[in-house]
Amino acid sequence: MTRRFDQYCPMAHALDLVGDRWALLIARELLHGPKRYTDLAEGLPGIGTNILAARLRSLEECGVVQKRKLPPPAASTVYEFTEYGAGLGEVLYALARWGARTLGPPGPDDELYPEWGVNALPALFNPERAHGLTETYVFTVGDDVFTARITDGHMEATVGAAEDADLVVETNMKTFFALMTGELDPADAVKRGRARIDGGRDARNHCFKVLSLAPRVPAAA
Repeated sequence: MTRRFDQYCPMAHALDLVGDRWALLIARELLHGPKRYTDLAEGLPGIGTNILAARLRSLEECGVVQKRKLPPPAASTVYEFTEYGAGLGEVLYALARWGARTLGPPGPDDELYPEWGVNALPALFNPERAHGLTETYVFTVGDDVFTARITDGHMEATVGAAEDADLVVETNMKTFFALMTGELDPADAVKRGRARIDGGRDARNHCFKVLSLAPRVPAAA
């Protein structure tokens, strides 16, 4: 692969590895497990097949991604993170939180991929605030339903509704975004008819503290 920076700097080195156009979005697609080439192409509308092949080759060469052939009957070749590449998850979620603050909620012409919450909830999750917590939250946002299950401070996000939820939130995307940015208080959202929130007070208080777009590191004074 071609080096684009000539600096002894970890940030420059990281961009040498994953700074090419589409590279981080390919990494986004691998956050939740192996994907076939066709799965990656489908999840990245607008990418040319030659660009996808070139980016995958570069990510393999630098040790971020590896190819693996699944055993029969699947016998498909999949791409997945190496152990080193999996460390990009922390980077991608931090970048998503940063970008979301000025991106704003989607407009009427913006399309979200069906499992968007499976990436959004881990990006919103603050493990420091969830230390020792075990609770389950279900979010119905428009027509989409996701579960955030926190077990002893670790979270797993899945599609669909868990039956044993401690808190259930039903709202639209604009209100969900406002709740996650802290622009709207959950009690105000309910009072104004913008959300329905069912669950105990403790679960409600925990939910909107451990799931938030708030910066993880306080800004310098």
